[in-house]
Amino acid sequence: MDLLLYLAGLLVLFLLWIKAKGFEYVIVHHRWIFVCLFLLPLSVVFDLYYYVRAWLVFKMCSAPKLHDRRVKEIQKQVRQWKADGAKKFMCTGRPGWLTVSLRVGKYKNTHKNIMINLMDILEVDTKRQVVRVEPLANMGQVTALLNSIGWTLPVLPELDDLTVGGLIMGTGIESSSHNYGLFQHICLAYELVLADGSPCPLYTSSTLKTEQSTENSDLFYAVPWSCGTLGFLVAAEIKIVPSKKYVKLHYTPVRGLEKICEKFSRESQKKENYFVEGLVYSVDEAVIMTGVLTDDAEPGQLKVNRIGNYWKPWFFRHVESFLKNNQSGTEYIPLRHYYHRHTRSIFWELQGHYSFGNHPLFRYLFGWMVPPKISLLKLTQGETIRKLYEQHHVVQDMLVPMKCLQKSIEAFHNEIKVYPLWLCPFILPSHPGMVHPKGNEAELYVDIGAYGEPKTKHFDAKASMRHLEKFVRDVHGFQMLYADCYMTREEFWEMFDGSLYQKLRDKLNCKNAFPEVYDKICKAARH
Repeated sequence: MDLLLYLAGLLVLFLLWIKAKGFEYVIVHHRWIFVCLFLLPLSVVFDLYYYVRAWLVFKMCSAPKLHDRRVKEIQKQVRQWKADGAKKFMCTGRPGWLTVSLRVGKYKNTHKNIMINLMDILEVDTKRQVVRVEPLANMGQVTALLNSIGWTLPVLPELDDLTVGGLIMGTGIESSSHNYGLFQHICLAYELVLADGSPCPLYTSSTLKTEQSTENSDLFYAVPWSCGTLGFLVAAEIKIVPSKKYVKLHYTPVRGLEKICEKFSRESQKKENYFVEGLVYSVDEAVIMTGVLTDDAEPGQLKVNRIGNYWKPWFFRHVESFLKNNQSGTEYIPLRHYYHRHTRSIFWELQGHYSFGNHPLFRYLFGWMVPPKISLLKLTQGETIRKLYEQHHVVQDMLVPMKCLQKSIEAFHNEIKVYPLWLCPFILPSHPGMVHPKGNEAELYVDIGAYGEPKTKHFDAKASMRHLEKFVRDVHGFQMLYADCYMTREEFWEMFDGSLYQKLRDKLNCKNAFPEVYDKICKAARH
């Protein structure tokens, strides 16, 4: 009883302190208090709800039965919009704060919101080696199911909350992408509801043999990176492959920028490496990781590292230990732990919210609640924090040809000086669509991910990012569309190939139904 009174007294004092300082002051200057006391417990509740819901839906096999009904409801909304005069653009009704992107979609306030409640796994067909899913199914949900029955996605992007729809309409990548390409390249078919409300059957470019195969193939290739501006995605078929228990991961510290780039490029070209990843801790220090799938781990407790356990150190700090000790090493990581190795620390973003998050005491006591949901962080950040983040924080992924890696790291260092940098190689096929190599052959690219506070004295959010965007355009690279984009419309379509996209916008009568992708994601179009 005395303990309860003591805790109640502390709570009263805490609330009085918040009242005296002001809620916004606490959110801005002591955000870790709000994150630890409110957002972490709320995140646990969110995760528990969605886990139980997904389990019940799958066990009851209700998702396939409800899917057609839900799609018809979407069609009904679109047709009603058309009957009402089609006075404004349409968009999905999912609130902007629920997306993983740090950008808040203000266009949702002025567009017609179409409610799309499609968040389930519809079917796993091991004979055809495909999984059919709805667009709001997320990567945590997909791995939990597929790994439990011995299957996995060839490309499984990192964070639990990334959705299939977001990874198709935007893009997705993982350390297996040097063999399989981007997330869109393991997708076999899409199902859309078009601007007139008509259903668009699953288009599989490699198997279409009808008279409409060219049109269907065009649409198949135009959907990725279109950000929901060609139609509403309602289902996708994705390739699956047999999984194994562990990833045998080898860590190699490398010093010297030229050596880092040479080593990373060489390992990325080896097909026997199932996974390749690099973490760059300074302009001349990095750890290169290569991994293979295996069912057998070497004996010895230290060899198996269940890095996903809540009491384990953040993965990027664990990787850094090999650099500090100047020693290579090999570990066996359970497959699902490997897939979500950066999830608990949201790569290294959480160190900005509470620097003590990697302390052993915090991990053992509260690590089971980590990470807070990105959506809740967005919902509670307020306009003040959003502006501070915009001016003093970078979250960017730039995709550049592997041959330009050294120049690219130097450009990142000169403009923003954010470390660690994430390096992830991928093969970019010469397919039609918004993103493809300059030539007619597939080319090896690398994703450079910069997440954190810039350390350059001259950093200015708009000017610095425009310099980086120009560099990326000049080397025929691409900017991921989830991030802040400062390009003009002309610069945007210089970076991306809009020929097929614009052709289908005309053909499918999208211009009065959906905004152009540039108007949806670029700052210059929203201000």
